[in-house]
Amino acid sequence: MKGKFVIGTEITRDRLEWGEMGWISRPADTQAGSICEIEVTLEPGFGHNFHKHPRQEEVIHVLAGEIEQWLETEKCTLKGGDSVFIPPDVVHASFNVGNVTAKLLVVLSPCVGDGGYELVDVSTEAPWNGLR
Repeated sequence: MKGKFVIGTEITRDRLEWGEMGWISRPADTQAGSICEIEVTLEPGFGHNFHKHPRQEEVIHVLAGEIEQWLETEKCTLKGGDSVFIPPDVVHASFNVGNVTAKLLVVLSPCVGDGGYELVDVSTEAPWNGLR
């Protein structure tokens, strides 16, 4: 059979200190080659610190809540219905500035490795370590 049904209760979820990542599509689960899709939650006061994806484009779409979205050294407050496009190798970060859990739909392309994406943490480097 080509393709795969992805049932919400069966999605692999990784709990992190800042929230949760629910893997909707990645090579290890769906054999996807071009689309890595993640349902992300950010708890109030937490965020996904400054990082980049060297070989992938990314779209972050806010489903609920309010986030402070950084794109290099610029920031914008995004609310439900808002999105950001991030080209490959561009530093970015997302922080929940609201008082409820923020819910995001994140799509990266193309897939990189079995996990679907690669991440380079730059949060300890200047200028990223001094922006917040």
